[in-house]
Amino acid sequence: MRRTVGVTLTGLGAFLLVLALMSYFFLPGQIVKFPLNQYTVTRLVGTNVTYFSQASLSEVNGATVRTVATTQGNVSGGTSSTAIWTTQTGVFDITHGGNPGIPIEYPTETFAFNRRTGVLDNCCGAEVGTSRPHFAGQGYVWPIGTQKKNYQIFDTTLLKPEPAVYSGTTTIDGLNVYIFVEHVTNQQYGTVQVPGSLVGMSQSEVTLPEDLTATNTYYVDPGTGAPVKQIQDQSETLVNTSTGTPALTLFSGTLTTTPQTVQAAVNTASTYDTEISIVQSIGPLVAGLVAIVLLVLGVVLMVTGEGPDDYEYEDDEAVGAEA
Repeated sequence: MRRTVGVTLTGLGAFLLVLALMSYFFLPGQIVKFPLNQYTVTRLVGTNVTYFSQASLSEVNGATVRTVATTQGNVSGGTSSTAIWTTQTGVFDITHGGNPGIPIEYPTETFAFNRRTGVLDNCCGAEVGTSRPHFAGQGYVWPIGTQKKNYQIFDTTLLKPEPAVYSGTTTIDGLNVYIFVEHVTNQQYGTVQVPGSLVGMSQSEVTLPEDLTATNTYYVDPGTGAPVKQIQDQSETLVNTSTGTPALTLFSGTLTTTPQTVQAAVNTASTYDTEISIVQSIGPLVAGLVAIVLLVLGVVLMVTGEGPDDYEYEDDEAVGAEA
């Protein structure tokens, strides 16, 4: 009887041990991924912003600007390894307009990326506006299990990856996050033709370079790789090629994720962190400990073999047979 129980426990323990090892080494890569059916709304606000108004053909100063970015996943277009998310952003002047405000611009972007690493892929209709540059680096997210190191992040203004330097850790609403900072200094990203009178030049039409200087700060949950807060300090100008000085400000200001958006992002990240921990650590650990206990009990029972009670039972049968 003991030997039978021992064999059963040993078999069950071996099964649980294999399951624990698979849960630790194999299953996370199969089930811990960025979702295909993503849907989030992110809001940023900035004060004392300067921007160029297409409606009035003049600079607007001292504006409070709000951006509302809606990100939605393309479920049918995604695969087990690649996600496709599209973001539509409305940028509004809420100082000089009502709700939602005076429209400034409506940029759109579609990224295809690896569902584990967040690294961008060049497929599946990925584009920024109407441009289809070569995509590389991180897009919407950092890797699941973000490390304390520098990454490349794709800049949607420059249309190329830029270094995002690891700059330490902090806590946001109780969540430990890593800080990454992208610095851009006087980089040209295009040219535009404008009336000379608009930029104080005598020519009827001039073609001027568009220049970007920016410091973008990302606060990233290392478990999920999701940014829970952003600070975008950007200056876009037209540059006078004769003097090398700014001729017209296209946009200048600092936008920061709203507290409500931060809290929602922290809550979502915390929930996913717990689920990832169960799959990657807690589940395999519990299964492994139970497996070891069952294996030890099973081996002990098999080694001891048939106990004294079993022999005594057999002797009683023999005596009864002789009587």
